[in-house]
Amino acid sequence: MGAANVIPGVSGGTIALITGIYERLINAIKACDLTAFKLLLNRDFSGLGKHIDARFLGAIGLGVVVSIVTLAKLFEYLLRSHERFTMAFFFGLILLSLYFVAKQISQWTPSVIASLIVGSAIAIGIALLAPASENSAFLYVFLCGVIAISSMILPGLSGSFVLIIMGNYALVLGAITSLSMNILVPLALGCAVGLIFFSHLIAWIFKHYENQTLALMTGFVFGSLVVIWPWKTAIMQTVQREGKPPKEVVASYEWYLPELFAANTWLCVVLMIAGAVSIYLMERFASGSPKSTK
Repeated sequence: MGAANVIPGVSGGTIALITGIYERLINAIKACDLTAFKLLLNRDFSGLGKHIDARFLGAIGLGVVVSIVTLAKLFEYLLRSHERFTMAFFFGLILLSLYFVAKQISQWTPSVIASLIVGSAIAIGIALLAPASENSAFLYVFLCGVIAISSMILPGLSGSFVLIIMGNYALVLGAITSLSMNILVPLALGCAVGLIFFSHLIAWIFKHYENQTLALMTGFVFGSLVVIWPWKTAIMQTVQREGKPPKEVVASYEWYLPELFAANTWLCVVLMIAGAVSIYLMERFASGSPKSTK
């Protein structure tokens, strides 16, 4: 999940959904409530651990943090030097994940189909938005944290891409690698607030409208393919920043079809297949594991 969230257009929530831990994850996050706070005040750490499924959350959280810290520089290099090949791998991964997400829907009704269409439209609409300018103000970085963490746990919507749309992806990535606390602190506070609020919302929707929710998520995943299509040209624009040199940011994309006989095209195809195989193996591993308790 941590590795997926570093790549613009790829969602850690998709990985959680495919591997069968998504609903348990949402319920565990939702359990960080007033009851948990009371247990903490009373120093009932055993009861607190059981209430919030602490062992599960700890394992997930440690994995995400280690992955982000160790892979941030690697993906920064890959996206800068080999963006098309990197996106090709994740395109294949996400494309096959559509099947594994959609197959969890038990009944296809008109409302479920409508949810699929709406989810696709929202994800594609977000992809077509022009990125905002970079903004390091405390409240804006806090808002970035709230929105990005909500999208990170929602399959198909990438927290990294949301940060690009909000103009602060490079700012946050640089803050992670340099441990800049003036950016990381408001971002972490926003993530904490957004995580608790959004987990309650998605848990309620999941409980009452499971098939519609899964269809909406499938649509989000499908729409995210627009962002990670390998053959696109970024349209750049120069942003003037007060007290800083001008900076070029992505304003939009122009998509095109690949050249059929180009060597790079076939290498991208091979990487797509590798991405699809990786998600297939992940699904097989998840299917062979004991089912998570809710």
